[in-house]
Amino acid sequence: MAKLSSKDWDALKKKLSTDGRFGKFTLGDPEKEYVTSRGMDILRLHATDFVNKRLAPAEPKNDGRQTPTKGHPVFIAQHATGCNDRDSLEEFFGIKKGIALSKAQVDKIVDAILRWIEEHLDT
Repeated sequence: MAKLSSKDWDALKKKLSTDGRFGKFTLGDPEKEYVTSRGMDILRLHATDFVNKRLAPAEPKNDGRQTPTKGHPVFIAQHATGCNDRDSLEEFFGIKKGIALSKAQVDKIVDAILRWIEEHLDT
């Protein structure tokens, strides 16, 4: 499993803060409760499933509109971390459009989503 290093996480946060996304999204009380009641292992499964279905294909269905901005903590985190569509993945992760994501790329994206959630549970 490819991990997002602390150095890569810091670099991503810097890019995202310049864009304004990182501070724009927050977890509300219902989302925090969802995370704490299910745990990070379940959230990792959800995030992996969402990324595999909605971002991993070379040509995702409804690209640019496939990730809601509410309804699940992972959706919120996807927007906050630039993991919500293929344009954002290209901009923030350097992953070119039109090519299916590798397992290593999916793992790094999921790590970014979960890191953001973990950092925002106590805010």
